[in-house]
Amino acid sequence: MTEAADPPPIEVTISAPPEEIWRALREPELIRRWHGWHYDGLDEEVRQIFVDGVTEDPEARTFVAGGNDRFSLHPAGSGGTTVRITRGPRGTDPDWDAYYDDITEGWRTFLLQLRFGLERHAMAERRTLFLNDALAAPGRKLVDHLGLAEAGEQPVGTRYRVALPTGDEFQGELYFSSEHQRIFTVDGLGDGLLVVAHQPIAEHRPMPAGLIVLTAYDVAENRFAELEQRWRSWWETTRHQPTS
Repeated sequence: MTEAADPPPIEVTISAPPEEIWRALREPELIRRWHGWHYDGLDEEVRQIFVDGVTEDPEARTFVAGGNDRFSLHPAGSGGTTVRITRGPRGTDPDWDAYYDDITEGWRTFLLQLRFGLERHAMAERRTLFLNDALAAPGRKLVDHLGLAEAGEQPVGTRYRVALPTGDEFQGELYFSSEHQRIFTVDGLGDGLLVVAHQPIAEHRPMPAGLIVLTAYDVAENRFAELEQRWRSWWETTRHQPTS
């Protein structure tokens, strides 16, 4: 059986100068405004990935984070900057090899969150909801469960409007599309962002899974709490429930 090849570099071009992006990549207080999602261990995760043991060259705007992944900034047209992550090869950290593809997809998501946070929100504070588990109906991807499959097949930038099974009505545009991810903007969440990812069967994952990261800006705490309750209630009917 042929071992999977290491992925090409992950690149996202951001309409911001390199010094602004460098700050967002190196200052923990800014990193937590785009990296991943909020949970009790987020600050520790940021420290472990972006601070502890990191080697950096501020003049060249490069650093190695997460053990083996190299970040670099490159000039792009119209004053923009391309952020590139070159992943360390498989086998560098055998304990994480089974999760190599998941980490690659995660970096892709996080760079798009960085672009969105910088370009459209100037690194403002946010609220987030995270859901991740195997699906009760493994033959359907999570984007299908949400009724967003058709919207996710349109060209990036296409507007959508859909009544979700959570009881919410979302509208916005398709922000990004790839084999395993669909990302949508959400007008009603202060120009928010909805990441819907498919996680195929893998060595560590016997069933297909789905991942959601929902980000809101300028949404009151009580309103977001109500939204979170609706989504978690729906999630209980969508995720796989192990039998005892």
